[in-house]
Amino acid sequence: MKGTRLKFEKPIRDAISRIRFAPESNNLLISSWDSSLRLYDVDSFTLRVEVPSDAALLDCCFQNESVAFTACSDCCVRRYDLDSGIHDTFGNHDDLVSCVEYSAETRQLITAGWDRKIMSWDTRSTNTLECLKTPFAEVESMAVSGCNLIVAVGSSVNIYDLRNFNKSVYAKELFPGFQIRCVRTILNSEGSLSVHTGFVAGSIDGRIAVEYLNSSSTGYVFWCHPKSKDGRHHVVPVNDIAFNPFISGAFVTGNHKGYVSTWDGHSKRRLLQLPRYSNSVTSLSCNHGGQLLAVASSHAYREGNEKEEPPQIFIHDMDDICTGSASLGNSKRNDIALDM
Repeated sequence: MKGTRLKFEKPIRDAISRIRFAPESNNLLISSWDSSLRLYDVDSFTLRVEVPSDAALLDCCFQNESVAFTACSDCCVRRYDLDSGIHDTFGNHDDLVSCVEYSAETRQLITAGWDRKIMSWDTRSTNTLECLKTPFAEVESMAVSGCNLIVAVGSSVNIYDLRNFNKSVYAKELFPGFQIRCVRTILNSEGSLSVHTGFVAGSIDGRIAVEYLNSSSTGYVFWCHPKSKDGRHHVVPVNDIAFNPFISGAFVTGNHKGYVSTWDGHSKRRLLQLPRYSNSVTSLSCNHGGQLLAVASSHAYREGNEKEEPPQIFIHDMDDICTGSASLGNSKRNDIALDM
């Protein structure tokens, strides 16, 4: 069940930092350390655009189907016209830019960098609206849902209202002593409307925290892997998390050892673990309709002993994954060990 591997006439030459499906199509945006931004049409399995840059690309996001942004190692935030391939420098940080997100509700671009700044930009004028400082650590991961910005710094998560950006409206330490690697928003399906109800965060020690906001539901923490024979948990960083927008509570995790697992957040069960990939799973993305899952298998520059095999991207049909979970004898549907 390795899915369909995307093929490129010019192979991706360095680590994949982020993949993201477009808001309304099955175009997949790919940023990588080889300094190129790629747009791949998954429906026709063709590369639509490849735009070389002057620096490694550490994150990417869509503004809409035709415009994208990247976070770059040369301190720049770049904007791309995906129809023409033309790009320009949209803004700058004082150090490497690590994260970029876009809010369609407020039309703001949010960036974070190693200068420990979170910056809000007006995409209509390129003006900086506000700037926050994170004095204790760099931002490791961000996610936007509606008017909410969720930020992972160190072992804590903070939430900001983009309409009043001067202080956080929520703050909690999730994994004392352990850094958060990724944070993503929970999507609940209500007809055709998805609403923000909370977030899920993954840590470098292999745990997942599920937190609910404005709800009577209680959050919980669990290990992504069952205990070994000696009773110890596997310490494997969770690199990314992706939600299916049309299956309430369903999410996917990818870890540093190359494993992808699907979870039912409501029943607190693992549905399926896919066969191991040859490299780390650096990024995941579900398409807007929830039918497809994209998996980036790549080294990640996180550890010194990583395999540097050629980066690859695989596309899975979510129906096949769900069907497979019912037929595989080793899917281990009840192996989550809760650590409340």
